[in-house]
Amino acid sequence: MTTVPGSEFITSGLNMISQSLQIPVIIFLVIFAIFAVITLGGLISEYTSRRKISVDSLEKIIYSISNAGSYEEILNIVKNARIYESQKVILVKVLRANELSSEARHTLARKLIEAEENKFTKKIEKTDIVTRIGPTLGLMGTLIPMGPGLAALGAGDVNTLANAIIVAFDTTVVGIGSGAVAYVVSKIRRRWYEEYLSDLDALTDVILDKLNN
Repeated sequence: MTTVPGSEFITSGLNMISQSLQIPVIIFLVIFAIFAVITLGGLISEYTSRRKISVDSLEKIIYSISNAGSYEEILNIVKNARIYESQKVILVKVLRANELSSEARHTLARKLIEAEENKFTKKIEKTDIVTRIGPTLGLMGTLIPMGPGLAALGAGDVNTLANAIIVAFDTTVVGIGSGAVAYVVSKIRRRWYEEYLSDLDALTDVILDKLNN
């Protein structure tokens, strides 16, 4: 079999690069596993403190704001509404901007809602990254030790092969497990935050419409 001159240097270089990645891959997988556990705990905590706003409740708030006769009445309705405190803060800011022009109030409301949306996007991005990279690192952790393991098998060293297989399976499980947990958390949080922003957008529109009248 003809060997291309210099190919052994390229092969050994690739092998050195791949083997040098094993420890960083394992470290990142451990970090992802810890992150997945913490994130899952955060999701459970967020669920227990989550305030479910039904369509009927939102409808009553909208009608109350629309039928309010004064600024103070609208302010009391917002403060006593069964919505999130962060939603109340934004709605109160929009209400207190009644001295601004109509266009300025709409601009302020839009920027406040965008700030909330960006906050949620950054939160979801973290778990989205683990969802995509976790299984990839798991696959890398599977393939990297198998090269030396198979080479050891050719030399009759079964113990080295067994250790390589253990590392390969462990990294695969951790990578896929971390990615699966992060995917579930992202999916649930994205639905929660979409509902939150949709309710906030509806209430903001009602208040802006009331202030314009």
